[in-house]
Amino acid sequence: MTGYGKGTQSTADKKFIAEIRTLNSKQADIGLRMPKEFIANEIEIRTRITDVLERGKIDCSITIEALPTSQDISLNRELFGAYYNQTMWLQNEYGFDKNEHIKYLLANPDLAKLNMVEPSKDEINAIFDALTQALASVDEFRINEGQTLEKDFSKRLSIISDLLSSVEGFESERISRIKDKIYAQLRELNIDKTDSNRLEQELIYYLEKLDFTEEKVRLAKHIAYFRNTLTEERSEGKKLGFIAQEFTREINTLGSKANDASIQQIVVKMKDEVEKIKEQLFNIL
Repeated sequence: MTGYGKGTQSTADKKFIAEIRTLNSKQADIGLRMPKEFIANEIEIRTRITDVLERGKIDCSITIEALPTSQDISLNRELFGAYYNQTMWLQNEYGFDKNEHIKYLLANPDLAKLNMVEPSKDEINAIFDALTQALASVDEFRINEGQTLEKDFSKRLSIISDLLSSVEGFESERISRIKDKIYAQLRELNIDKTDSNRLEQELIYYLEKLDFTEEKVRLAKHIAYFRNTLTEERSEGKKLGFIAQEFTREINTLGSKANDASIQQIVVKMKDEVEKIKEQLFNIL
């Protein structure tokens, strides 16, 4: 599921910022950018991310900003020199005020660089506190999105249930029409003698093959199972995907047995709703 979260935590002289963006993916694909002095904590950071977010394309960025009180910063002289040369060119070429430009240069955060030292315990804790905040924010974002999706699923399921119920209005008429068609075709063959008992047996066998009561019952059970799965606390995106596949299986079988234009139209509408459900399932963990 998509989401965004940000967390910040400060020590006496540094500010730690964790930002997380997520996109849909079937597996946990984590892209992690962080200061190299915290590389020893990378495995634990990845573990905490997957414990909360489980799967998805996850982009996590951890940065450090030096606070004004920090003593562990120095001026990036090479970068300042490059900017200064450009400032002098602007002054000579266009008459810009050099002093005003230097003020802006000194305010550039890229000019201040942290001296690389082994992180303290407080700094490591600050990293994980910021990460926890970001994860909680992403999780809340996903929960809100999930509630919207749940409403949409409930709407689609209700439509499919109503369409399934409407099939019953065509069933008795459908059977009568099939019988009349078979008898009419027999009359066209000009067969003088027929074994009426054998004909009835064959007719019953044929109509039983066209009966889709079993498919209707199974589809109704799948709909109920889908609804129940939606209420489970744990994310069950894969299970919902499997159930949706069963929707398609039962509806396709019902359509192949229908032998009726009106029922076929209902089948097409049910398929359309199932496809909309499947599209949204890509957003579920």
